[in-house]
Amino acid sequence: MLPHRFMCGTGSVSRRLPFFSTTSGFQTEPSPRQEAPIVPNFINGRAVPSRSTTYLPVHDPATNEMLCYVPESTRAELDEAVWSSAEAFKSWRHVPVQRRQRIFFDLRAMIGERTEELAAVVTAECGKTLTDARGDVFRGLEVVEMACGVAQGGLMGESLGGLGSDGSGLDTVSHREPLGVTAGICPFNFPAMIPLWMFPLSLACGNTMVLKPSERAPGAALLLAEMATACGLPDGVLNVVNGARPAVEHLCAANAHVEALSFVGGDAAGRHIHSVGSATGKRVQANLGAKNHATVLPDADKRSAIRAIVGAAFGAAGQRCMALTVCVLVGDAQEWLDDIVYEAKKLKVGCGSDAGTDVGPLISPQALVRATDLIAAGVAQGATLALDGRRVEVPSKYAAGNFLGPTVLAGEAMGPGNPAYDEEVFGPVLCVVGVGTLDEALALTNACTKGNGAAIFTASGAAARKFQMEVACGNVGVNVPIPVPLPMFSFSGSRGSFQGDLHFYGKDAIRFYTRGKVVTTAWPYRQEEITLSASVAMPIHGR
Repeated sequence: MLPHRFMCGTGSVSRRLPFFSTTSGFQTEPSPRQEAPIVPNFINGRAVPSRSTTYLPVHDPATNEMLCYVPESTRAELDEAVWSSAEAFKSWRHVPVQRRQRIFFDLRAMIGERTEELAAVVTAECGKTLTDARGDVFRGLEVVEMACGVAQGGLMGESLGGLGSDGSGLDTVSHREPLGVTAGICPFNFPAMIPLWMFPLSLACGNTMVLKPSERAPGAALLLAEMATACGLPDGVLNVVNGARPAVEHLCAANAHVEALSFVGGDAAGRHIHSVGSATGKRVQANLGAKNHATVLPDADKRSAIRAIVGAAFGAAGQRCMALTVCVLVGDAQEWLDDIVYEAKKLKVGCGSDAGTDVGPLISPQALVRATDLIAAGVAQGATLALDGRRVEVPSKYAAGNFLGPTVLAGEAMGPGNPAYDEEVFGPVLCVVGVGTLDEALALTNACTKGNGAAIFTASGAAARKFQMEVACGNVGVNVPIPVPLPMFSFSGSRGSFQGDLHFYGKDAIRFYTRGKVVTTAWPYRQEEITLSASVAMPIHGR
């Protein structure tokens, strides 16, 4: 399919965004406010212009020029999407699992073919470098691949047959059944990967889903819905609605058809969604904020450790829940601070679509102000500004963009109680703390209320073993700075970084999107009633 291209923004905007297929019906309507397109919803297998009169602007983070508008979907539109999914569930749940899997085989191939299109949308809307955007798509693609084998990956049940002494037969069989309508609420920072964490496994398990992408980055989710439909997904099985908090509130509380909620995002929103959704009897899994620590022992390979730390701290402009935000240098490794700063200075800050860019913009002016305010607060509390990215230079055409260069805060005042340490900055800001021993590093890491990820860099198997046994985080890396599990496992953030009982993707996700059923049957019979003679007739089934 040839992508439909439209001019992103008003005035003389040079960047073009590959958006919706001309064959899918994703023809955008002109905004009543400005000449920028309005993104449609995707309901019952087709693009549907919203009837809303409230629009949310989507800006290019590199220039702050207008890309498009997102409608704040009306209650009627949200109910229509949920009703469509509820109706589709009646038949979709009975589609054999092998047929459901085949759709995801086709989707896997189509995403592979259109990765560049998806990556371009991700870069334009959330500012990532194209290389990072391709990684966003690929990590989601791995979960699609798991959905291709969902039957063997966790849907198969167990059985136990028995024969009583009186000739009675008793069989017990367990299996897993879909829940019904599920809902996915996605963040801006992984607009392709997080939807792919959600809908492929939910749908492969026999559910339907209403997906709400971030109002700041809606394009990838809509393209994925178009692709899934083109691969044979029946109408209504996957619907996409746009909006901000009112849409989320409606999916959480107001609609009785929604059986489960998947959320990735900030602390306040996630805790609220978990509370409200659980109160209305829905299952909820919510990935929240993080403050990931990496412990560096002096026996680590210095060159590879420093490069890994810098990449994990400043990649994606620090806008990922598994970003490395605290580096704990142990003992003589404290002498490596200057080397970390030297490596960070090499990174090129600029527009994500420009060749050679390492660090793109933050998502919005508000995010930039928040990050710079936290840097200032950290310095005011006594932290040393080893590297200041607040006056980073970018080409003049990006002067209005939301750019913050790599920033390193260190010194004796950097630690608990300092705002830059305590808060999740969600920007390219690394806090460096020095301690004397591995035990001190573990105590510091475990005192953090978050439990998303932690890593250690060392050449000692004993130290690594101690760390992985004693650290209080769900995702642990040994000489791996961003320990995101492979899709056959589950993303296992813990403590303040997760609310719910079952995690995203892997076997946990299959359990989350299904409920167990155990059937016990008795078929008493008498031995003399069994026919022992052979039959030579062709067996006929289904009559």
